[in-house]
Amino acid sequence: MSEQIAVLGAGSWGSVLANVLVENGHAVRLWSRNPDQVAELNDHHTNHKYLADFTYQPGLVATSDMKEAVAAATVVLIVIPTGGFRAVSEQLRAILAETGRQPVLVHATKGLEQESYKRPSEILAETIPEANRKGIVVLSGPSHAESVAIHDMTAVTAASADQESAELVQHLFSNDYFRVYTNDDVIGAEFGAALKNIVSIGAGALQGLGYHDNARAALITRGLAEIRRLGVAFGANPLTFIGLSGVGDLVVTATSKNSRNWRAGYQLGQGKPLQQVIDEMGMVIEGVYTTKAAYELAQKRHVKMPITAAIYRVLYEGEDVKTAIKALMSREVTSEVE
Repeated sequence: MSEQIAVLGAGSWGSVLANVLVENGHAVRLWSRNPDQVAELNDHHTNHKYLADFTYQPGLVATSDMKEAVAAATVVLIVIPTGGFRAVSEQLRAILAETGRQPVLVHATKGLEQESYKRPSEILAETIPEANRKGIVVLSGPSHAESVAIHDMTAVTAASADQESAELVQHLFSNDYFRVYTNDDVIGAEFGAALKNIVSIGAGALQGLGYHDNARAALITRGLAEIRRLGVAFGANPLTFIGLSGVGDLVVTATSKNSRNWRAGYQLGQGKPLQQVIDEMGMVIEGVYTTKAAYELAQKRHVKMPITAAIYRVLYEGEDVKTAIKALMSREVTSEVE
């Protein structure tokens, strides 16, 4: 059955997810605040800043008017960087209050809010009253936009406390190359999605320095242990971290040049200063900001996260990457299960 869906955020991931929905037969309005980007999408079906060589479905309609995008929507998908997530949520709240709409809210944002350390679903829950929404669903998993665009086989998770909403999202997105599983562990899905970006920066830095497979495997494995440790401290199911939104997302992000977090780490490993890396990337590097939030959160909750702490020192205290690696490898030896 065809649904009316609004997608808020026309970056690489938001626009590709919108394209998947159009391919699946749904009526989609893709919102961007950039009128030039909207014109390019509507007139040429391209989005060159984010996916230079990809042509979108002609049925995908873009708009710079959020009210127009959500006017008839039964589902609103939000794919906005964490730094702007609350502002967009508040703008959406005002529109839903005015129109009386009550859509299912879905987000595919991977990060933690600075200062508050809140997950995107928490921001949605406190920003938009229950009278103006149904379930809140997290769409997460190992999925680079570039790969989904070319129909590479992809599996992700729709996590929600509301099973009906999770199953709706599952059916909206699923097709012969994009498979969606359901999960009720929202906390685990969001912590896995956010924290894997930290490890991805580290993995890129290792390769930038010339390290090989053993080093990458060690970092991914011990990084996953840290992700699980912090997530479980906040009530996540530990089994979630061996699933798609845990180890799955971590592996694809920490091993692929399609990951801007990996690319940022690689450049840091080669000696570029952080600000230069940020300026040249031209897109948000979520892991840089998540590192700060996760480090501070771990300090507050007394959770051991030595890899996160090392990457924090590199990003925010100017520590040399080689020095950080040496400090990690020189720590007192301990049990793997700690």
